[in-house]
Amino acid sequence: MTEPGARASEEERAAQSERLRKVWENPHGWRYWTSVNNTQVGLWYASTAFIFLLFAGALALIMRAQLAMPDNDLVSADFYNQLFTLHGTVMMFLFAVPIFEAVAIFLLPPMIGARELPFPRLGAFGFWSFFLGGIFVCGSIFFDAAPSSGWFMYPPLATDEKLSGIGADIWLLGLSFIEVASIAAAVELIVGIMKCRAPGMRINLMPLFAWYLLIVAGMILFAFPPLIAGDILFEMQRMFDWPFFDPARGGDPLLWQHLFWIFGHPEVYIIFLPAIALMAMIVPTFSGRPIVGYSWIVLAAVGTGFLSFGLWVHHMFATGLPQISLAFFSAASEAVAIPTAVQVFVFIATMLAGRVILSTPMLFGVGGIAIFVIGGLTGVMVAIAPFDWQAHDTYFVVAHLHYVLIGGMLFPVVAGIYYYYPLIDAKRLSNTLGRIAFWLMFVGFNVTFFPMHLTGLFGMPRRVFTYPGDLGWNLLNLVSSVGAIVFAFGVLIVVWDVLRPKHREPRAEQNPWNAGTLEWVSEPEENWGVRSVPFVSSRYPLWDQPTLAREISEGRWYLPDAKEGRREGLVTSVLDARPEQVLRVGGTSKVTILSAFSLGAVFIALTFKWWVAGAVAAFTCFCAILYWLWTGTGEIPEKPHKDVGVGLALPLYASGPSSVGWWAMFITMVGDSTAFASLIFGYFFYWTIHEDFTAGSAGPGMMWPLVSAALFVFAWLATLAARHFNALARTAFARAALIVALALTVVASAAGIAGPWLHAMNPTAHVYPAIVWVLVCWTVVHACVGAVMLAYCLARSLAGRLTKTHDMDLRNVALYWHFLAITALITFFVIGLFPEAL
Repeated sequence: MTEPGARASEEERAAQSERLRKVWENPHGWRYWTSVNNTQVGLWYASTAFIFLLFAGALALIMRAQLAMPDNDLVSADFYNQLFTLHGTVMMFLFAVPIFEAVAIFLLPPMIGARELPFPRLGAFGFWSFFLGGIFVCGSIFFDAAPSSGWFMYPPLATDEKLSGIGADIWLLGLSFIEVASIAAAVELIVGIMKCRAPGMRINLMPLFAWYLLIVAGMILFAFPPLIAGDILFEMQRMFDWPFFDPARGGDPLLWQHLFWIFGHPEVYIIFLPAIALMAMIVPTFSGRPIVGYSWIVLAAVGTGFLSFGLWVHHMFATGLPQISLAFFSAASEAVAIPTAVQVFVFIATMLAGRVILSTPMLFGVGGIAIFVIGGLTGVMVAIAPFDWQAHDTYFVVAHLHYVLIGGMLFPVVAGIYYYYPLIDAKRLSNTLGRIAFWLMFVGFNVTFFPMHLTGLFGMPRRVFTYPGDLGWNLLNLVSSVGAIVFAFGVLIVVWDVLRPKHREPRAEQNPWNAGTLEWVSEPEENWGVRSVPFVSSRYPLWDQPTLAREISEGRWYLPDAKEGRREGLVTSVLDARPEQVLRVGGTSKVTILSAFSLGAVFIALTFKWWVAGAVAAFTCFCAILYWLWTGTGEIPEKPHKDVGVGLALPLYASGPSSVGWWAMFITMVGDSTAFASLIFGYFFYWTIHEDFTAGSAGPGMMWPLVSAALFVFAWLATLAARHFNALARTAFARAALIVALALTVVASAAGIAGPWLHAMNPTAHVYPAIVWVLVCWTVVHACVGAVMLAYCLARSLAGRLTKTHDMDLRNVALYWHFLAITALITFFVIGLFPEAL
């Protein structure tokens, strides 16, 4: 086992700490908002997400006030539609997922013994994207322009501009922008967990919180892209009249339901699993023992994530699908209860095996699990197709959804606030206020939503803004409205407990709960995550290595200093966490804000069809991202190796699979490929529902698609040749290969467009030419990105920043081209050969 280094003198330790503090400090004044530190970005994320939660709660209270009495005219039908659409949208997209990202960004680095996540500027970019997109979507209601077609935006209601107005565009483009932030966070979290764990923290020693985040981030890569693909089809119909969901021209509204719920049902577990992750940290601490069945709970979490992708038709039982589909998806919907139950029973076993301290965090956690179990039982009920036909689109489903989401997410999140608040402010929240808030929230929640089961069974449909007084719903609705007020008071007490002045209260202990995981060695006053990066040999190192916290704070482990004045962390191997590289991460920067705001301006301009403004914003964003990459990545260090302490020297530069950039590219392209697969799914979906898929219209032919596919393959081979020649230090040949690859990319893109263009395929006439054009445009846009990457590598080579030993950029671009070549081959073989084979 690795032993800690010798203890430095007091003067040397103070000098090291001061250098570290200076390197990791936040800027002052208005420049504070340019910070990229994970602690600051995590707090911004969490604060903004909670503001959106309160906003969505206020909308919900207005709805409950409207429904408290029959024949009420407090709000109009149209405004009520905006209320429930925006309420669901904000809760699902602006609170439930971002709050998990916020907690992850704040907690994960110290929990895995890291200084920082590998791409801090990407994390800041994600926050500003989320912030701007959320303001855009939420602000629409103050101009009577909020989306009003439901948070699921079913066509044809939402695709008709006369019926839905501009609100649907705000929803589609605003949330597409927010989804960029979610995918950015997923990439950063996956790479951080896989490549930045403390030395010795093998994959089977990771905290359960990190396991859950890894699973959820992976789920985001496969769940969000289908929604992005659906958004593209949806907006193309609204903006350019391409008939993807218009049955009169071969489209089908069910395609949107498939794409939306392929996202929507995993989304429930994307929300639920991080909350369970918090419980996996809280339960062992207040049970005074390690989690029982570590391997079982990891396998159960993986199983839950896997099965969640087989449940989307669970939401479509009433759409007339074949009986075999109903049977399969009904069975899958019930099967997911098994791994979910395993996780709950693991917590119960841990509490039974230990001595439980019923603290405020534990109270919220246990209460949340109890509520979630009720929601899970009603979920099994609606998984049975005959029952679902009776309860579909009634308030029974509203009750089920809130029992699952609030019990499975909000209560554990509040438990996490009370548990982890000492890491934010070095103070503890009030135990008295916390217990009062819990009982108000617990009682208020059940009084609000349990009667809705009965209201739904008595026949009250969802999404109605009023009802006559002779249907027997009056008392139940009044009780639900009163419960909502009680619940709101409980939430406000939590908010007050967090915001109330605490300057006179004593500082809490560094580890007030005697927890066993590494996040409790971090100090709220410092921004460096951990004072020195430790060697970890157990799942609960603070319990099993009693002197570890002191050794870390004394700088006796890796990277105790910052002599070069750079922000540095360790990169370790994926499975065994062996140290591989010293990673230098970017510091404070304005470019993240500029990139996010200019990209946001693109989406806003598209919403209002301001084409020139959109083009200017797109060009600004393009330049900002290029500057970001040129100045912030692929830096050639001043020396090849660095002494990191404890007798170890590590390289300062890595490329290929050893580098975090390579992993980020790979993970990003996996998500991108999922969106592409969703578009291919759409192509074959239309084929299955029509006897004559092409409706007699001309296709792109075989010649041009096959020529384009061949040229893309040659461009890919030229890119690989450039990588090969560069590795041999044959710089001239490498640059020539890059130029050839760039030229071939341009010609291949032109050939791809030529097929549908020369055959006069009109995308507004029928869905067949429309879906062909979408696939071609998708491939050509990716080819444009690939061309920019090739030009970027050529420029780096000419500037002396791309060499034989420093070839990170070229290796990452070659990886991108693997995916692009596959995309091009599938696209042009499908559109060129499949119609001919019919």
